[in-house]
Amino acid sequence: MNIHNALGKHHDSTEFPPVIITGMSGAGLSSAARVLEDMGWYVTQNLPPQLVSSFFEFCAAENSPVDKVALVSDMRSLDFSFSLSSVIQALDAQDLKPLVLFMDARDDVLIKRFDNLRRTHPLQGSGTLSVGIERERELIATIKESADVVIDTSDLSIHDLRRAIEPNFVNLAAKHQHVTVQSFGFKHGTPRDTDIMVDVRFLPNPFWVPELRPFRGIDKPVSDYVLASPAAQDFLDNFEKMLLDMRDGFKHEGKRFITVSIGCTGGHHRSVAIAEEIGHRLAAQEDLDVSVSHRDIQRH
Repeated sequence: MNIHNALGKHHDSTEFPPVIITGMSGAGLSSAARVLEDMGWYVTQNLPPQLVSSFFEFCAAENSPVDKVALVSDMRSLDFSFSLSSVIQALDAQDLKPLVLFMDARDDVLIKRFDNLRRTHPLQGSGTLSVGIERERELIATIKESADVVIDTSDLSIHDLRRAIEPNFVNLAAKHQHVTVQSFGFKHGTPRDTDIMVDVRFLPNPFWVPELRPFRGIDKPVSDYVLASPAAQDFLDNFEKMLLDMRDGFKHEGKRFITVSIGCTGGHHRSVAIAEEIGHRLAAQEDLDVSVSHRDIQRH
């Protein structure tokens, strides 16, 4: 996975929204917390629900020594689902709307992780791991549905996880929308969590041009070949207009993070070149933070 920022610009605002890291047990909440800590965030874990609002208020005060703060909230919190939902609503009412980062993974991956650590699931009781995982999914379904960022860690190494998190937070500004444009290859499976998915396999494939095959969509020869197609330019113009027209609707629904997935066969050429160009176009919008990622660019 290769990820970089498409912006190259920074915002003057030092105002950061509070972050709540939550999700499925075993999906990498602690690893996500360490990534944010390395990026300068102050991270605390599982505060009693009664203290969360006061804690975030303190951090938001003008004289606070902390300007970037995150809270990890998992199943160890009593009445987790009810309390976390109530906390989020209370923060919204106080104009401290938190950014919710939800960590997820497939059931089979979660089971393997629990088995490897020889741990029981906090909700399995006398049942199996699968029972505990199913109960947890039901309990936090509404939180995932309203989360700002959802990251599926099923196939991510710790380094991949860092590269998946950093673009969303490195230029985080409280009142900006954030767009992640990611390329992928259909032969490696479609992304599980995305807002808009587009198939660009209708474009001429550089794979069948022998001198271009070794290169990737981030390389100029391949990029020039893909973007030279009239169909590519028509698609880019139409897609850019469509996405910008959708922004007000996303804002109205409280969605600050938008993930756009661009797919081709292998995730090496067409999707990469198109994702790069979309990123450059969107970065021209002053009130957008944009990052571009290439999930499968190194896969065979």
